[in-house]
Amino acid sequence: MKIVQLTPGAGEDFYCENCLRESLLAQALRQCGHDAVIVPMYLPPILDDPSQRLDRPVFFGGINVYLQQKSALFRRTPRWLDRLFDASVLLRWAGRLSGMTRAKDLGETLLSMLRGEHGRQVKELRRLVAWLKEQEKPDVVVLASVMLSGLAREIRRELGVPVLCSMQDEDAFVDALPAPYSAEAWALLRQRSADVDAFVASSRYYARTMQRRLDLPADRVHVAHGGLDPAHYAPADQPPDTPTIGYLSVMSRDKGLDLLLDAFERIKADSDGELRSARLRIAGGTIGSQRSFVADIRRRVARSGFAADVEFLPNLSRPEKALFLRGLSVMSVPTRQPEAFGQFILEALACGVPVVQPRHGGFVEIVEATGGGVLHEPNDVDALTDALRLMLLDREAAGRMARLGRQAVAEKFSLRRMGEAMATVIETVVDAAPAGRAPSAG
Repeated sequence: MKIVQLTPGAGEDFYCENCLRESLLAQALRQCGHDAVIVPMYLPPILDDPSQRLDRPVFFGGINVYLQQKSALFRRTPRWLDRLFDASVLLRWAGRLSGMTRAKDLGETLLSMLRGEHGRQVKELRRLVAWLKEQEKPDVVVLASVMLSGLAREIRRELGVPVLCSMQDEDAFVDALPAPYSAEAWALLRQRSADVDAFVASSRYYARTMQRRLDLPADRVHVAHGGLDPAHYAPADQPPDTPTIGYLSVMSRDKGLDLLLDAFERIKADSDGELRSARLRIAGGTIGSQRSFVADIRRRVARSGFAADVEFLPNLSRPEKALFLRGLSVMSVPTRQPEAFGQFILEALACGVPVVQPRHGGFVEIVEATGGGVLHEPNDVDALTDALRLMLLDREAAGRMARLGRQAVAEKFSLRRMGEAMATVIETVVDAAPAGRAPSAG
């Protein structure tokens, strides 16, 4: 079956969990015998597999989307001019600026995108649909986010194929929009959900959350947990001699980087023995709106008196990321709000590193399913500190969790399991497609 995934890129300057999930999903579906391809939107996506070639054009290029939102002139420009703005060098430049757009601009653009064929980027939508019809001829289209659901109606109408939609942490983005954009966006999302054949969440927690937020019947929302190939994440021969805490995600306040630094400072201050030498290694990257936050974190570390024990490692490749993880005693990303999944947890466990995570969102499912870590009260630095200290001091317990976690990832969260879960949903939707619209399976 030919499966096209429409996947927004995130620029080049931060760890994008959703980009990684979509890249892995395409690999997983190919392992299951399907022809799955990624078609990028906005910006070039970050691909987890360096061997993947991304030779398809970027649609809804970020610069064109912005210009068409701001001026009617750019909604009528010829394709040769639009193509200039879609040049990879300009999109890479725009990617480095991603996250710096005003909240008002983000709200207005999201509303326009959700209006689809009635939005200001309709020229881009028509180009995408024509290209899919002429070049890819998909049997099914998978949208990487419900925020792309404005595309579904035109795709279904013009291509006659089912449209599925992944769901992963959109609620936090929409809720963060200022009034009146947040309420209007939720209303449009509920309206446009009727154009989508099925939704696929990355956890049971998030399936329940979005079913409620979008007023969806339970039979339209499915779950396909994230996965990875453990072969790329071999554990170290033995834990590091120096107690080392790791962080792997976007460097931001929302992800709780400052909370982790609070806990690290307490561990260093209260330790008169084994943990006095503890280290903190921070990997991931930044987005424009969080760069001042990261600058504050760096200044705070510089004044702390233990700057030599804190390391920042932005934008790691997959081999570099695996090497980073193997050098940790424990990993923690203490997010302030519940999140849909937590791919970084699987990556740590696959490298034999136990985790300490807040007891909320999809983290609970992963930790309980794997036994690979401990959960603490969210937004509680005392609880986070105690959990980290216990993990660093009780090496026998940490080693047991590490072994359980790695085994569970291989058995329950493999790339194959991810692909089979998603393929089952896709095949069910295709089989149920109305007569005259059902695509041919291949």
